Amino acid sequence: MGGKSLRLGFLTLAVLLLAAASEGAEPPPSCEAVRKVFQLRRLGPLGGVPEFPRAGVDLQVCTSKNPTCCTKKMEEKYQTAAKQDIQQVLQTSSATLKFLISHNAAAFQEMFEMLIRLAENYTSTLFCNAYGNMAAEATVPVQEFFTDVGLFLFGTDVSTEEFVNRFFDTLFPVVYNHVLNPGPTDISLEYGECLRVARRDIRPFGNIPEKAIEQMGRALLPSRTFLQALNLGIEVINTTDHLHFSKDCSRALLRMQYCPHCQGLTLSKPCMGYCLNIIRGCLADVAEVDLHWRGYIQSLEELSRAMSGAYNIEHVLLNFHSLVNDALVQAQINRPELSERVHKMCGPPVRKPKEFPGCSFDQNKDNQVLKMFSRDSEETLTNRRKEFISHLRLYRAFYGGLADQLCGNELAAADGLLCWNGEDVVRSYTHRVVGSGIKAQSANPEVKVKGTDPVISQIIDKLKHVIQLLQGKSFPKYDKWDLQQTGSGGGVDEQISGDCDDEDGCGGSGSGEFKRVLKITDWMPDKTNLSDVKQIHQTNDGSTLDTTGAGCTAMADYMTFMLISLVIPFLSLW
Repeated sequence: MGGKSLRLGFLTLAVLLLAAASEGAEPPPSCEAVRKVFQLRRLGPLGGVPEFPRAGVDLQVCTSKNPTCCTKKMEEKYQTAAKQDIQQVLQTSSATLKFLISHNAAAFQEMFEMLIRLAENYTSTLFCNAYGNMAAEATVPVQEFFTDVGLFLFGTDVSTEEFVNRFFDTLFPVVYNHVLNPGPTDISLEYGECLRVARRDIRPFGNIPEKAIEQMGRALLPSRTFLQALNLGIEVINTTDHLHFSKDCSRALLRMQYCPHCQGLTLSKPCMGYCLNIIRGCLADVAEVDLHWRGYIQSLEELSRAMSGAYNIEHVLLNFHSLVNDALVQAQINRPELSERVHKMCGPPVRKPKEFPGCSFDQNKDNQVLKMFSRDSEETLTNRRKEFISHLRLYRAFYGGLADQLCGNELAAADGLLCWNGEDVVRSYTHRVVGSGIKAQSANPEVKVKGTDPVISQIIDKLKHVIQLLQGKSFPKYDKWDLQQTGSGGGVDEQISGDCDDEDGCGGSGSGEFKRVLKITDWMPDKTNLSDVKQIHQTNDGSTLDTTGAGCTAMADYMTFMLISLVIPFLSLW
């Protein structure tokens, strides 16, 4: 009899357990664990959290047949926390990528600023040491020219053709006054203005201004576009880091992250498939960025290769003073016919009392600044770009795999562990798992996706535009970045090399390949001592007179310092 009663008791207990299992998780005996987590997360006043489970008839998302540890107010707090949590996870996942781009954008801008300063120093030094009698008057044109270079490079809407022409326009009266027609008095301001306006017709500098316009356009425009693209990359990441989630997505996030708490399951994590459906649904618009992000990185890589070849900004800027010297020599060679053209267009010179200002350029003023930078002459902008692109290439699929990354690294339970499926703790998620992107969400069992986020659409349009810029398609003058090497005033040494990769600006001709090796010494003319640049004046009897300054021998030491101290950021990529 006793044995029969015992068997009946076990049978009854088994039925009760089976019934409880069929209805879901049992309510917790108290809400103490929920209260602790709620307080730890600082989600709201602890007084609003029940001490024991209660009926949850007022809940809208975290509904359950069993008593619950949640109230409607708690559900609202959890809703806010769920969105904040996913924003935080998004920002954490993109932090390394964002730092990579922003850090390099700042580093490249700093390098360009120093290149501009060095190029200005070289040009000012040319006037002080080889054309000292007009150095003071040349100061303003030189400063204005390199200010315009910086304005263009960093995004201001100025024309390279315009500011190069303006430089040579302003320089011509100075050259005429001190080189072509020197006298005991200076030309008047009115006469100088006539010369400035007439310079393009008189053409005292031959084709040098046109060569400078071409070189500046080809060198500055890709670098300007490169900087603009990096800034857009930061904007894309900032946009996707601060998404506006739809109401349906917000409810799904709440159900996935905090509804388990209402049943006392504060340590449970969502099943992988369940997490993927919700995050892919919430990030459906972001997944649409993937294709354009890949194109963005590929176009950056292509432009970087072009900048290492025909569009090398280091070579063009740091050899500008050589072009200026060529222009001045050209004017002196053509002095007789230039004088005749000037007389026809502006009449005989009108003069005023002569002033004798000395060279105001302080050749040592930047020494302390330059000492802040690395003295490693092997590192160049090209190397920096190559290293940056090699790191950036690792993030080509960042947006396509973002949902998988968030669930796999942060949100979902590991394989083989019990997990939350939106209603209960189970061994596996049984619903269909959809793919990424808006079209795939029509079959999503967890999140309804309606339309496209206009903010994401706008950032995609910006990516499309910058891709066109990076590929050179938006510039009528440069339809496509030409990877062929182009000649320039100072010339660049090119060394034959068998190990040439596609980012070294390599080109082929005949049976051999060449690898462009740009070192700091390549950026200066063959004679780095500017005291060797001869200032030629033509005397009355038609002979030439070398008036090179004798006090320039100290320039060798100075230029050596400048070369060793060239712009290299001391910050590493990581």
